[in-house]
Amino acid sequence: MRLRVDTVDGEAWRCLRCGSFVPGEPHGRGPAEEAPIVLRGRALRDAFILRVLAVERGIRGVLLVALAYGVYKFEGSQDSLQRVFDDYLPRLSPVAEHAGVDLQSTGPVRPIEKALAADPHTLTLVSIGVLGYGALELLEAVGLWLMRRWGEYVAVVGTAVFVPLEVYELVERLTWLRVGALLLNLFAVVYILWTKRLFGVRGGRAAFDAERHSESLLEVERAAA
Repeated sequence: MRLRVDTVDGEAWRCLRCGSFVPGEPHGRGPAEEAPIVLRGRALRDAFILRVLAVERGIRGVLLVALAYGVYKFEGSQDSLQRVFDDYLPRLSPVAEHAGVDLQSTGPVRPIEKALAADPHTLTLVSIGVLGYGALELLEAVGLWLMRRWGEYVAVVGTAVFVPLEVYELVERLTWLRVGALLLNLFAVVYILWTKRLFGVRGGRAAFDAERHSESLLEVERAAA
């Protein structure tokens, strides 16, 4: 694999990202197995999917944090959550619907409505619960966007925990939005678990790193051919 050539302007080195030769000294040196991961081919596709999931998690997290504040502010009655949408957050519902997020049936919101009807004194705990769920979504969004392995673990565990609740809500009332949300979450869990080899799946972290470094160098070699 040719990474260096001599030109009239001096030596030039092949860029691992674009495949073009750039005159001058390289920015880094070292063994091939320590070469940085280049976002080409499958690595680029994986990065795109993870960041799409990160945007979805980020939108949901922001809406849930706003919802938690609204629930805390509107203390008192059985229809507190509805008042959040009608009085405090009138602009969030269209945004949520456009993003495919049904705030009134997302995660723990429906059980929250029942808790509010049964005991109005639980509002503080309820708002803390929604805030925690929103914070978890935002943490997932940051980890997935930065493509950190800890973020992938948080996303898989955090999403899988709420899958039984989503199944229960789907059995209780079937809607296309709930079906879509469940399928998206199942896809996210299976895709990240399988492709990133989490929890020792398919050889774990060592196998993943070896595969990615090998693919990265092969992509550059194909570009050089």
